[in-house]
Amino acid sequence: MKNVVRLLSVIGALFAIPALGQRNTWKIDSVHTQATFQARHLSVTTIRGSMSNVTGAVEWVPNDPSRDSVVATLDVHTVNTANDYRDKTLKGEDFFNVSKYPRITFKSTSVKRVDSGYEIYGNLTIAGVTRPVVLEAENPAAPQKGMEGETVTGLSATTTIKRGDFNFGAKYPSSLLSDEIKITIDLELSQQ
Repeated sequence: MKNVVRLLSVIGALFAIPALGQRNTWKIDSVHTQATFQARHLSVTTIRGSMSNVTGAVEWVPNDPSRDSVVATLDVHTVNTANDYRDKTLKGEDFFNVSKYPRITFKSTSVKRVDSGYEIYGNLTIAGVTRPVVLEAENPAAPQKGMEGETVTGLSATTTIKRGDFNFGAKYPSSLLSDEIKITIDLELSQQ
């Protein structure tokens, strides 16, 4: 019975995907997508935060990742670390500088298929500073029908940046706040 269910899932996924080689556009569902980040504080604990209201699109060409692209925008006003004082500090001039730079953007430059999923190369812009990064993305979930009848899929992608590369919180030494910041984005996408 398990094998029959798996087979039906695979067949359903195949029918949900248009012909190979055809470009598919997937819109980021901002209600079901979230970006999270984490950094070490005083080398003793991990502080985690999130951002919501993520928007953008993924262009996907089955069997030809060289034609894929990803564009995403994160709303910095939504920064939440479960501490009002820290959130206010992060939104201030020393970090995100929300009044001047209300969004974080990512735009891919290339996509490469790897054993575990995809490597998405692109430019990340935080507080007006743009640097190249690589997102490690897992294979997307098999497409399925969403709650409103649309075709949906999802995936998770991670990267680790150095805040010094973005001049992010420059006056805070790495002994206080780690230079490395891990970012994860959990995406739900609906086919357009």
